[in-house]
Amino acid sequence: MLEVVSAGGWLMLPIILCSIAVIAISVERYWTLNPTKIAPKHLLAQVWGWIKNNQLDGAKLKELKQSSELGRVLAAGLSNSRHGREVMKDSIQEAANQVIHDMERYVGALGTIAAIAPLLGLLGTVLGMIKVFTAIMLQGTGNAGVLAGGISEALVTTAAGLCVAIPAMMAHRYFVRRVDALVVNMEQEAVKLVDALHSDRRVDVKTS
Repeated sequence: MLEVVSAGGWLMLPIILCSIAVIAISVERYWTLNPTKIAPKHLLAQVWGWIKNNQLDGAKLKELKQSSELGRVLAAGLSNSRHGREVMKDSIQEAANQVIHDMERYVGALGTIAAIAPLLGLLGTVLGMIKVFTAIMLQGTGNAGVLAGGISEALVTTAAGLCVAIPAMMAHRYFVRRVDALVVNMEQEAVKLVDALHSDRRVDVKTS
């Protein structure tokens, strides 16, 4: 492995750093974007139980806000529910924007790495071929070792860049989809709460 890395030249260093960043971000986001932590399944039912039993107070709202990202969104809406449906929806939207921003943290970096890594590999290819043609110009085609070294550097960096870019792109797409799914789920739960408080129609708040 060390021989392969050294054969790729100095451009292997940023490519390796990119690979480490991809692994670190992927592990952190996979742990953070856990659906059971972001949007607990029965949280809305618990909140609705507090409302029906007149248990919703400042302490409960604080507990709700600190419980999860969905709890932050619901707490923001409940804090302004007495001001009407539109004000409640606006409060939920503002809180949701902040939550979405937090969930998307570092995900964009995966897309950036997926775009940069092949370019680093391509740059290594260009530099390696420059070495090859420089050696040919100075020494002719008789020095096979120099030619092989330049070609090796070109191929190794290209392969390394692609090996980093492909998993980075896959991870980026995966976490974008996961964030989208979580946002849709939280939006549905928030709409149920708004309709339950400011609508005459029956809203199904599941308790199991």
